[in-house]
Amino acid sequence: MQKLIQGVHRFQQNHFAPLQGLFERLAHGQNPETLFVTCSDSRIDPNLLTRSKPGDLFILRNAGNIVPPHGSAVSGEAATIEFAVAALGVKDVIVCGHTHCGAMGGILHPEQLTDLPSLGGWLGYAAATARIMRENYADLSPEQLLTAAAEVNVLVQLEHLRTLPAVASRRAKGDLRLHGWMYKIETGEVFAFDPSAEQFVPIAEYQVPEEEAAVRRRTAAE
Repeated sequence: MQKLIQGVHRFQQNHFAPLQGLFERLAHGQNPETLFVTCSDSRIDPNLLTRSKPGDLFILRNAGNIVPPHGSAVSGEAATIEFAVAALGVKDVIVCGHTHCGAMGGILHPEQLTDLPSLGGWLGYAAATARIMRENYADLSPEQLLTAAAEVNVLVQLEHLRTLPAVASRRAKGDLRLHGWMYKIETGEVFAFDPSAEQFVPIAEYQVPEEEAAVRRRTAAE
């Protein structure tokens, strides 16, 4: 705790002043362009990873970067996503998984969750991930299996995201883009899911999709 308190002092003394104007503007409201959904894992820092400033990202974190689908019990996740999409009007939503994810380990080895009943129940929202892994990837090594589970889970949670009414409405208008990312802790690399290639590609090779309405208009014109 003392380390954190000293960190606050350093922030106030050395870092706040150069950004004081930004914080004064942010005191009057926020206008983030991106909702960043990621794991609670302490090794991930979305702002550090993206080199973004306060006010740039609206961040949702939980064990396993889970998005409960529409129809689930009312949750903080659903409320946070609804607020970001319908009230703040974010333009992009990123679901970001990562290597060496403990939650994915729990999905692959549910026997490890015997003394963690709440976590076990929570990871029920990744049941599709568990089944996909069990039925399609049993031949992988343990390390490969863990990484593959994290990748598959990103795609499963994106599907859940699409079921939420606020997200579906914005996507119907064509002004909301969804992205799946994977962060490799040991190298700092980030990969993004490319639907056309049906695989995760290095972020430098990722082509940000056009807004769906623009694509539909151009296709109709052709």
